[in-house]
Amino acid sequence: MRTRTIGDVTVSAIGLGAMPLSIEGRPEEKQAVATIHAALEQGITLIDTADAYHQPGAHEVGHNESLVARALASYHGDTSDVLVATKGGHLRPGAGDWSQNGDPAYLKEAARASAQRLGIETIGLYQFHRPDPAVPYADSIGALAELLDEGVIRMAGISNADVDQIRLANEVLDGRLVSVQNQYSPAFRSSEVELALCDEMGIAFLPWSPLGGITDAAELGSKHAVFAEIANARRLSPQVLTLAWELSKSELVVPIPGSRRPQTIMDSATAATVKLSADEIQRLDAAAGGDE
Repeated sequence: MRTRTIGDVTVSAIGLGAMPLSIEGRPEEKQAVATIHAALEQGITLIDTADAYHQPGAHEVGHNESLVARALASYHGDTSDVLVATKGGHLRPGAGDWSQNGDPAYLKEAARASAQRLGIETIGLYQFHRPDPAVPYADSIGALAELLDEGVIRMAGISNADVDQIRLANEVLDGRLVSVQNQYSPAFRSSEVELALCDEMGIAFLPWSPLGGITDAAELGSKHAVFAEIANARRLSPQVLTLAWELSKSELVVPIPGSRRPQTIMDSATAATVKLSADEIQRLDAAAGGDE
């Protein structure tokens, strides 16, 4: 599988977004673990999780992190090259509710709790999940700087950030920002300006919902005719073609498609082998729509 670099770590060009394995509609644990194992079998070495990936309610905080830890522990092969990226600062207190907590003391506590659930001493990549309007952004990022200095985390990233926040975060981290995780897909291209900045700064860009989200991923081909046309001509699924298109944007792009079944992540992983022509990329760029 093609590889990409996050900080000083080499990872697979396609990652696994583990969120669907823990939220509403999640599969039984046997299938969830099999999905993670299938990703590993395909050579995927980046797994994205967060303490907020659980069903609504405080009693399930960290469900996805614990699931990932159990799946890695039960895998038959070597997992020493797997980078687990987790996040803190976003909460699911109740049904339909999301909230933010960017308080530095909270973030430091949350990171340590995440490390404990993952069964590790140092988190490979820890990302500030979402800006908190009640807390100065620099203060929240300052907590990540302290976590780096204390050895609680090895690398720091941010999520759902704009260009000013990316620049500020890198400044607060003294040049140690390694990743930005923003929404990006054919239907949601608002983050192209952040993607371009990351490419300029040498920072990995991790598109979340790269196929349009859990609900829309299956309908990607019907919503984007040119994507379906080129996919059919190449004998690929529209989902694989979409991931290949995103990989063509920059050598620093690492899409993290979510999956609930081994078959879907196995299909997604093949995108790392697809090389698109300049004409195909141009047609896909022109066809991809604006934000929905």
